[in-house]
Amino acid sequence: MKFGGSVWTFNWQPPYDDGLRTIAACGLKAAELIAWRREVLDSYYTLDTIRHLRTLLDDLGLELSEFVSTPRGLASEDQKDRDGAVEHFRAMVDTARALGTDMVNSVSPNAFNLDMPRIMDKPTAQEWGVDLPRGLDWNANWNAYVETTARCCEIAEENGVRWALEPHPYRWVRNTGSMLRLIDSVGSPALGMNFDPSHLFPSGEISEQAVYELGDRLFHAHFSDNDGTTNAHWRPGKGKIDWRAVMVAMHDVGFDGVISIELEDVPGTAGANDGVATDAFAREVELSVEYLSDICQDEGIPLE
Repeated sequence: MKFGGSVWTFNWQPPYDDGLRTIAACGLKAAELIAWRREVLDSYYTLDTIRHLRTLLDDLGLELSEFVSTPRGLASEDQKDRDGAVEHFRAMVDTARALGTDMVNSVSPNAFNLDMPRIMDKPTAQEWGVDLPRGLDWNANWNAYVETTARCCEIAEENGVRWALEPHPYRWVRNTGSMLRLIDSVGSPALGMNFDPSHLFPSGEISEQAVYELGDRLFHAHFSDNDGTTNAHWRPGKGKIDWRAVMVAMHDVGFDGVISIELEDVPGTAGANDGVATDAFAREVELSVEYLSDICQDEGIPLE
């Protein structure tokens, strides 16, 4: 196992050069790059930019652990939307391979592309729910999502890429059970999870149990902490997740990939500082790595 960083927490929007430099300066071994939208995928990740980023990653001694982009329309009722999502996925895979990684990540969609409540607002809401339209065919939408996911997995397999799908509260894949249901329904070895306890914990999961249930379908990880009431992204050790149990479980199942530190709700993070992280944020990342590394040393878990 090794620790990496999510570039968007250092630089929310491209260019990502300074974010990558700060990731390396924090002593991390890997980084993730992202295209928030298809337009960014096409406009920023040109051949020249890809060559530049590969050179920069090499110069900084950073592995690109995965490339992140979420196609819109994966669970749409409209076939044209789903077809467009597949083409977005194909472009994402092509970009990932050009950048030098064999891992892609995207967040699971909402059923029917429905608007769901923002879980960060839950602690201050008097009532919590969503006005679901009646008459929706939930089985048909699930089957359409499975079919579209299978098409994407075919592209991944053809290109030697693994797809680390990220669960999120209220979406088609929101916990370990729904992830395993999708894996069983699609039947592709290219499909697994980007393990994100900060998303699973508020969905009612015990993080270490999720690791054992996922086993070798745990492809990549995002680490941050919270108290289970929202999907806040705090520094590990500041919430209620049992990180010692999580690290032991990951070691037990043979995980040897990248744990990316993804802090979005800590002092100085890029998302709350005009898109550029501060020195205080870099210190939060360093403290995260120190905390997790101490656990690994105590438990005899090797780190790269």
